[in-house]
Amino acid sequence: MKVTFAVLMIVLPLFSNGQHNRNKNKDSKAKGTLFGYWGYNRSAYTKSNINFVGVDYDFTLDGVKASDNPSVITGSQYLKLSNLTVPQFNARIGYYFKDHWAISFGYDHMKYVMDNENKVFLSGNLGPNADPVTGWSGDYEAEPVVTNRNFFHYENSDGMNYLRLELTRTDHLAEFGSNDQFVLSSNLGIAAGGILSFNDFRFGGDYDMRTISMSGYGVSLHANLRAEFLRHFFVQTGFSGGFMHQLRVKTRPNNSQTYARHAFGYGDWNTVIGFLFYIRQKNGCDSCPVW
Repeated sequence: MKVTFAVLMIVLPLFSNGQHNRNKNKDSKAKGTLFGYWGYNRSAYTKSNINFVGVDYDFTLDGVKASDNPSVITGSQYLKLSNLTVPQFNARIGYYFKDHWAISFGYDHMKYVMDNENKVFLSGNLGPNADPVTGWSGDYEAEPVVTNRNFFHYENSDGMNYLRLELTRTDHLAEFGSNDQFVLSSNLGIAAGGILSFNDFRFGGDYDMRTISMSGYGVSLHANLRAEFLRHFFVQTGFSGGFMHQLRVKTRPNNSQTYARHAFGYGDWNTVIGFLFYIRQKNGCDSCPVW
């Protein structure tokens, strides 16, 4: 009995200390933390010049305005898996390879839709058979025109998908509750990646949808505020902005020589929910296991 009591007196404090270390060492910004998130965004775009190239035409529309298309769904519709990717969304998974520093990969599903009745300037050349619908034919030099989406339209509404790698710096701003169960942190990142486009194009009496191409690249900066709960869950909101260069957006599915190209700036506001998972974090002794 005395031996049993002595063993308990030794083991229980060690177990208690192990539990304390386990809680203490779940640090969301420390090396060994894995994270992921899913959420939704709204985006805005600068004016741009879009160059359209095809078999019988090569022309540019100067000063094109475009908007996003959030495809708003409400209430319980968000719970249907079939609707999960209908709105503009953000998805990402990452890993802290060093304290405060994480590398992540994911994509921002944005939608770029050319506004209707765009007041633009037309320059370039269109052959006599390029487009009998709009009546554009011949040589143009900054000729003012107004587009009509029933005859001419361009959009990446099933995805201007920004597939990007991001390097992120995380800092805890405030910690609350016992064992710091609630944490407020900042996340500042820089990213770059490719653009996967699903293009819709109406021109010359033809309308093609969902023409897929790796169309260019983007670079961007990201600033987010993250509220962490119970060390394993978080809600994050923030802004990002950057530059996109679509070198070759394929506009016809069966003709690789028919494409559009343009460069523009963008801004994005997003809100996401995510998880934190701790893989290899160590406690204060640097070699002891985390219980």
